Amino acid sequence: MVPADRLDRDIYLVLEDFGVRAGCAWRETDEQDTDRDTIIRDLLSGQYTYPVRIVVFNAIEGHARDATSEIADAVAEADAANTPALQAFVEANATRPVAVQLPHPLSVVSSGPCI
Repeated sequence: MVPADRLDRDIYLVLEDFGVRAGCAWRETDEQDTDRDTIIRDLLSGQYTYPVRIVVFNAIEGHARDATSEIADAVAEADAANTPALQAFVEANATRPVAVQLPHPLSVVSSGPCI
């Protein structure tokens, strides 16, 4: 039997898309790696290649909810969505506007001195 105090916390799990052949599955995760900060850190470090959905639950309090937008917002705030898949996850799920960096010209041709 698991002591209740270990379960009396929010536990985050990630549903990941493994492609057409394998489909989606909830990632196997060590118990100590299911907190919010660890999930965000693992997303940013590339531990999850194609995250689809993130849920949070607390078995003792008896609640569960979709945390996908909450986590996508946190990743967007970190401004570190460095893979195309993570960028797509943030763009599809963030509730706050995602800053878009527009390309800038590398150099500007000047016809004369600046005034």
